[in-house]
Amino acid sequence: MLKKNDIGPQAYRDAMSHFAGHVHVVTTDGPAGKRGTTVIAACSVSDTPPTILVCLNRENAKNELFVKNGRFALNTLASHQEPLSVGFSGITGLPVEERFALGEWDVISTGAPTLKGALAVFDCELIDTKDLATHRVLFGKVTGLRMGDNLRPLIYHARGYHVLDSGAAAFTEKE
Repeated sequence: MLKKNDIGPQAYRDAMSHFAGHVHVVTTDGPAGKRGTTVIAACSVSDTPPTILVCLNRENAKNELFVKNGRFALNTLASHQEPLSVGFSGITGLPVEERFALGEWDVISTGAPTLKGALAVFDCELIDTKDLATHRVLFGKVTGLRMGDNLRPLIYHARGYHVLDSGAAAFTEKE
């Protein structure tokens, strides 16, 4: 149904819940401190030079650590890593060290924590930011890269976790 009217925040969020996205944990560490959070809004910007973007809520003051540290890693999650996503989402209230205790971490090039066993890791130097409405877009030049096993990705859709069926374009409900 096509509707043209004033769009309120709840109607917008309801419509966006139909948008399926890959689940990631974005991390940073450095002089300003250690931080990690679950994100869906992340994508490639360019392959020359390799650049990605990540959107973070500006209303959470802890997300300022990404800018202050000047580095971040985007860790792309597999279906079995849902507990890690939940832990980093903030809904559990876990402190930073308990969040990081949920996974095995190392570093590649920038010093940002990188998740061992992630589907892919993009280790980035922060090269630009853009503030718009409630969010800040981080642009990162990829300076380190790791590809993990080709496992099923963790997807977020309709306010829940899902897994792509192997060899099919269908979702399965996480149990």
